[in-house]
Amino acid sequence: MTVQVLYKNKLKLSNTGVIALFTQDKFKTKNLKTFLSKKEAAYVEKILKNRKENKEKIISFNINEKTNLILISLKKDLKESDIENLGAEFYNFIKKNLFNDISIITESIQRKSIENFVGHFIHGFKLKSYEFNIYKSKKVKNNIIINLIGKQSDLFLKNKLKFKALEEGTFFTRDLVSEPGNILHPDEYAKRLMKLRKYGLKVTVYDQKKLKKLGCNALLGVGQGSIRGSYLVTIEWNGSKSKSKPLAFVGKGVCFDTGGYSLKPARFMEDMTYDMAGSAAVVGLMKTLALRKAKINAVGTVGLVENMVSGNAQRPGDIVKSYSGKTIEVLNTDAEGRLVLADALTFTEKKFNPKFMIDLATLTGAIIVSLGSEYAGLFSNNDELSKQLLEAGKRVDEKLWRMPLHKNYDKLMDSKNADMQNINYVGGAGSTTAAQFLQRFIINKTPWAHLDIAGMAFSKYGGALNPSGATGYGVRLLNQLVEDNYE
Repeated sequence: MTVQVLYKNKLKLSNTGVIALFTQDKFKTKNLKTFLSKKEAAYVEKILKNRKENKEKIISFNINEKTNLILISLKKDLKESDIENLGAEFYNFIKKNLFNDISIITESIQRKSIENFVGHFIHGFKLKSYEFNIYKSKKVKNNIIINLIGKQSDLFLKNKLKFKALEEGTFFTRDLVSEPGNILHPDEYAKRLMKLRKYGLKVTVYDQKKLKKLGCNALLGVGQGSIRGSYLVTIEWNGSKSKSKPLAFVGKGVCFDTGGYSLKPARFMEDMTYDMAGSAAVVGLMKTLALRKAKINAVGTVGLVENMVSGNAQRPGDIVKSYSGKTIEVLNTDAEGRLVLADALTFTEKKFNPKFMIDLATLTGAIIVSLGSEYAGLFSNNDELSKQLLEAGKRVDEKLWRMPLHKNYDKLMDSKNADMQNINYVGGAGSTTAAQFLQRFIINKTPWAHLDIAGMAFSKYGGALNPSGATGYGVRLLNQLVEDNYE
């Protein structure tokens, strides 16, 4: 779906096709004659007076032979996320009614207190319009033209770049997550990341030879059963003139996860292409920061592997030495994401000495049991960072719920044969023990947060701002965190 937004100061309102106006709550109108002829305004008032009240937010009807009028009801106390969700609902309405050229009268908005109302509305519209259809042999070309009629405020024009950067970053994340495993394997993924250099990002790729020399054996062990390579890739953005510590974001990039010898059930294994969604969110965020020229220093680190079964694959019971020097007994090869993150976290902390580290991973099914597809799990060693993340999540409607960490969980991950084991065989607290495992690889007490996004990265039925499939969860959340607290 291609959405084209045009900006115009005036529009001749008679016989113009499809016109959209904003109204007060429950379609209470004000100053209709400002935007319609006297006859048309009277006709609309009559229709609304005789209309039965229901929960619809958007309605439409013909006001003459050639003009269709859409009315969009604005409830009281709208937040930015509400406006974006309304923009997404408007997209669904347009698509359902097969409208493809719409003129929105922006001056009909009565909510002057909401900054950049139009920007958030169109942002939600565009996010919902995403489609992934590059492998369909017959492509239907759907183009929607949105004409924004009225004075364009400096604020809106100024923020066009921000919204565009967020959309491109989110769509890039969705594209990566949507790719099939035979296309986006670690070798191809690493190549695509190198192309980000054109946006001013510094991209460094550590291949298997370099990782072996560094001692990243936890990460390498996960990928050793695949014919594809394993990589650690760092993506740096230096947008601040000061030499301030960078903000660090770390992502799990398991391009396909069979479970290894601890094999997953066949049913729904095809969905394991999205086990790299944490890394994709980091990549989309870094692209967003570069596109909008964020005035911060940041680094994204992603571990890219493929967890396959072969004669060379890791076995349950293997012991590996991580980059940190700590040893891990691998009791379950399907608990592989934490092995990738273990090396990625310690490497990022040691090399970049960041202000904080936030990792994202589709790490556990247990978090879906706990929170479903409404919240991602938040685990952290730092209250201030947690509060900032929770507030950012509320603003963009990418919600988080803080879960516990406690030293008493450590005993569940202790091993008789190594420094630790990679699963809790006692049972229970699956997401917490996974986070507790990761915390052991934060060596220098750097403020750290772990986001378990297993229930949020992919949607069978679609969400408020995304169709079914990859959601792009995390890009807007982390961008908001940066914007609110570090710029």
